[in-house]
Amino acid sequence: MAKIEQFEDIESWKEARKLVNMIYEVSAKGIFANDFSLKDQIRRASVSIMSNISEGFGRGTNREFVQFLVVARASAFEVQSQLYVALDRKYIDSNKFEAIYNQATSVVSLIDGFIRYLRKPRVQEGT
Repeated sequence: MAKIEQFEDIESWKEARKLVNMIYEVSAKGIFANDFSLKDQIRRASVSIMSNISEGFGRGTNREFVQFLVVARASAFEVQSQLYVALDRKYIDSNKFEAIYNQATSVVSLIDGFIRYLRKPRVQEGT
């Protein structure tokens, strides 16, 4: 794994950023744009993923970082659930649903991998 020096180096953050942009794009159009409650909720949930990854990084300990990654992961699932509402209300078609849902799944997978990495015991150098 490449050395992470800033939160922008984190793959799950980069992919979460793509997800946010997908959500903002789709929720700004048509009848979706007029459902202020759902639009606001799905946008906040998607931004929460990025925010929790970056905030966890800033905490300085792996234990705290993992806690924030778990919250970020939960927000990704929230986005997926809200996508079903958008699909059922016909705010998005099945192709858009699938593309965004799959992006959220990718983010979850990256977060899961990162959590496993951070929880792995480390061998101390020089011992």
